[in-house]
Amino acid sequence: MKRYLRFMIFLFLHTILPHADAQDRRAGATCESLAGLPLPDTTITLTQTVAAGALDIHPKYFPASLPGTPPLKELPAFCRVAADIRPTKDSDIKIEVWMPLSGWNGKFQSVGNGALSGAIWYPFLAENLSRGYATAGTDTGHEGKPSDITWVVGHPEKVVDSGYRAIHEMTVKAKAIIQAFYGNEPRHSYWSSCSTGGRQGLMEAQRFPGDYDGIIAGAPGNFVTHKLASDIWIEQALFSIPEEKVRMIHKAVLKACDTLDGVEDGMIEDPTRCHVDPSQLQCKQSDGANCLTTAEVEAARRIYAGPQNPRTGDQIFPGLEPGSEPGWVQYRATPDSEPLGAIYFKLVLGNPNWDFRTMNFDTDVAFADKRDGAIVNAVDPNLKPFVSRGGKLILFHGWSDPSAPLNTINYYNSVVSELGRATVRDSVRLFMIPGQYHCGDGRWLFDVLGALDNWSEHGKAPDRIVASRYGNPEGQLVRSIPFQLSTWSSVLGKVDRTRPLCPYPQIAKYTGHGSTDEAANFVCTEASR
Repeated sequence: MKRYLRFMIFLFLHTILPHADAQDRRAGATCESLAGLPLPDTTITLTQTVAAGALDIHPKYFPASLPGTPPLKELPAFCRVAADIRPTKDSDIKIEVWMPLSGWNGKFQSVGNGALSGAIWYPFLAENLSRGYATAGTDTGHEGKPSDITWVVGHPEKVVDSGYRAIHEMTVKAKAIIQAFYGNEPRHSYWSSCSTGGRQGLMEAQRFPGDYDGIIAGAPGNFVTHKLASDIWIEQALFSIPEEKVRMIHKAVLKACDTLDGVEDGMIEDPTRCHVDPSQLQCKQSDGANCLTTAEVEAARRIYAGPQNPRTGDQIFPGLEPGSEPGWVQYRATPDSEPLGAIYFKLVLGNPNWDFRTMNFDTDVAFADKRDGAIVNAVDPNLKPFVSRGGKLILFHGWSDPSAPLNTINYYNSVVSELGRATVRDSVRLFMIPGQYHCGDGRWLFDVLGALDNWSEHGKAPDRIVASRYGNPEGQLVRSIPFQLSTWSSVLGKVDRTRPLCPYPQIAKYTGHGSTDEAANFVCTEASR
């Protein structure tokens, strides 16, 4: 009898309670009553019970939906809370917290931002909410487009907010709001985001290791000052290469390296094994559409090599990988647009007439590091406080990303050196994605959130993650949300290929049997570099 009672108590605690939404709701507050919730340095500006399909938002700086995310008009009923947080006199951090009225899975997941975005990314909140998570986002303490950096002038506290403080403040206040609403703390808290959002995730792991149980940091732009210097390095080189010749280089790279892994599939499994020298494309006599001039060869070499300090020869930031060529176009300066790196260094150096073509990659980079490095760069490899409390970190990066995937590998390797391979194997995973550009630029979707949840909640480390490649009817690349796979991915078209993503340094190797479009016919194995 005692054994039976113990079993029934165990069943109730571990099966019924996590899903007992009615009981959780009776223990908590009503949505509207949260307006009076006292939180330090915080003013709650909106408490709204939103009926299913009734959300009406018109974002100023960000679209209301993205391919692969649910339309805002199709969301389930939820409690929407908005707040302003002012930890300093110059701070104005806006956050929103969305909480399902029913079906809450007992977990909290935050979303980050892209570039210098001064906006809450509603499509990602919508995706999390549709999957049963309580979720939160922030504008990081300023309003503006992702390319706007003018707000930093005269506002050093806003730089700190954007660098790391806003995300932490949002996290602490969101957890308090969730606990007040449901009467329970979230049993697991996750961070999942890409690009700047990846940097924000790493900043959380490094500075505030108790904020999240699990973190997904995709294509993390974590070495900000050096990344912006690298942008200028690439801009300078692209003046010498016409766009049509960049496409020619890409075709030549694929022809030379596509089959190095034994499979011809239009992508390079491991670009570090691709050793194409642009001089192989040099014109034998006069310039032509299918060859490179001496200046164009040198420019391409500079892009692959990455910026170096002209005085010391030290690498400032990794170069781009073979296969990334279609993404180079984003760095090409036009008469109507100025590179973000150029705008940044103008502000840092206090010279509105500064010309990025004359950048000093020694003194200018050193000055930026001294002024802003400690605030915006998330490069500390000591994740011991995070992993010691059971924290799990998943990094991912596309090999064709024009934001230097080797930077993420370098950071991962620095963590291995700091913590040891055994500790990292138990707490950190890196997945490199062949043929993927930046974050969601591509056709691969993969449920990295499910992998993190399974790891954090059930202790099962992801030894591989199956990625599905989606193509629309025209077969064009689409913007997708690779770290948020859900039923909404059906808008992207049909799956035409699956492939395992392997924990670095492993790669996917074809077994030699069956279709090369099926993940089951590949194994994860150590790469020979």
